[in-house]
Amino acid sequence: MSSLKFAVLAGDYIGPEVMPAALRVLKHVAKQENIQLDYTEADVGGCAIDRHGEALPASTIKVCEEADAILFGSVGGPKWENLPTKEQPERAALLPIRKHFTLFANIRPGLLYPELTDASPLKTNRIPDGIDIVCIRELTGGVYFGQPKSTTTLADGDIEAIDTMVYRKSEIERITEVAITAARARGKTLCSVDKANVLETSVLWRQTVIDYVAKHAPDIELSHMYVDNAAMQLARDPNQFDVFLTENMFGDILSDEMAVICGSLGMLSSASLGAKSNSLGHPFGLYEPGGGTAPDIAGKNLANPCAQILSSALMLRYSFGLDAIATRIEAAVRKTVTSGTRTGDIAFGQDSVDTTQMTDAIIANLG
Repeated sequence: MSSLKFAVLAGDYIGPEVMPAALRVLKHVAKQENIQLDYTEADVGGCAIDRHGEALPASTIKVCEEADAILFGSVGGPKWENLPTKEQPERAALLPIRKHFTLFANIRPGLLYPELTDASPLKTNRIPDGIDIVCIRELTGGVYFGQPKSTTTLADGDIEAIDTMVYRKSEIERITEVAITAARARGKTLCSVDKANVLETSVLWRQTVIDYVAKHAPDIELSHMYVDNAAMQLARDPNQFDVFLTENMFGDILSDEMAVICGSLGMLSSASLGAKSNSLGHPFGLYEPGGGTAPDIAGKNLANPCAQILSSALMLRYSFGLDAIATRIEAAVRKTVTSGTRTGDIAFGQDSVDTTQMTDAIIANLG
């Protein structure tokens, strides 16, 4: 019997509601496949501030270091929004954990089933077959991590804030390799998004991507697009993209736009892969839903667990090499949703089910 060792960081508000749903699904497939789950739960985000005085305690880092992957929930919310910016759960937990584990590659599928096109702000006749695209975002470079950063009161009393955008060729090459792998698994087309008409980092970005693809992946059809045009094209015709690659800040913005176009955040998963391998030789990664903590529905058993469950499937695929089992979970989620069993966020006025009932239905469709 093989064993899967991972850390479970549920986080805040609906995090502790949807995480048990994902664990139920994992336990079900583990029993079917004769796999042992070896997971340890730890505090992160607002609940960690309340219990430990900081959003990412050393004890939580230790649990993650001893694991082969991290299954993450969501952090933050109104309870902690009046803390200093650097101490707020999102900034004080997610950015440090990405930096600590060099989680440089964010893979976010933009998937909208044809049966759920009514959930998208785009008209159904523009996306009759739904949406199926992937965003590859560089996650540990750019303006979020560049130094120096400062806020200074000047001699004349004015206030000056500085953020620095920095990219190295090596950082661009390694995320381009991830994008090439994603493109080869799909339609072999890749669009690199930058702002090379303005930014020095984007000039380097574009030339590095061109050179790397030409040398290592001549089979990939490569195109380029400025980020402002890419934002417009995503809203106009998202399926003109297959895989698109971009830097940290642009990816943050475009992937959230993609999430809105795809309807419900409750359906969107993500994987953040590290530069180092885990004990099994697969990428160490952090896997989390694309949405937030949804304080308005927390504690009501109403949250859509699909994004958390789909994130656990990505964990099986990337950090444990269990692609077939991941595909089974994804198929069960799709069958459940398309057959009409849906939580309120994707019910469109029809009868809806709660978090527990949605999870029950997905497990039933796993057999």
